[in-house]
Amino acid sequence: MGVQLTKDSIDIGIIVEDGERSLKFYRDLLGLDHVADMPMPMGGGTMHRLMCGTTLVKLVAYDDVPETKAAPGGLRGATGYRYWTISVSNIDEVVEQAKAEGYEVPTGPVEIREGVRIAMIIDPDGNWVELLEAK
Repeated sequence: MGVQLTKDSIDIGIIVEDGERSLKFYRDLLGLDHVADMPMPMGGGTMHRLMCGTTLVKLVAYDDVPETKAAPGGLRGATGYRYWTISVSNIDEVVEQAKAEGYEVPTGPVEIREGVRIAMIIDPDGNWVELLEAK
């Protein structure tokens, strides 16, 4: 049977060490629309809510930062959630700005098949975000 969807996209929650630093990456660099902040009802802290199309990106900054970090190493570093993809029309511009601001860009932009290019950018907490441009 499966789930009966009520929305055409998913929401994603990212636990971050520093909410302001993560907003600088997701809001200011990537340009996601910061729609609201709300207190976290469990564990204390703040959820910064941003929109990427119809996907809600929830940046959760707890008052007490968890000690355990996500496994490093990018795509081949571990199993589990390793990256997520944003489809864009200005990959070169975003990658250039990311590098200028000191963010690590381990991949690309590179053509992976005719008319499709990707780049990977690492956020302040070590999470990988893939940019995909299709022409």
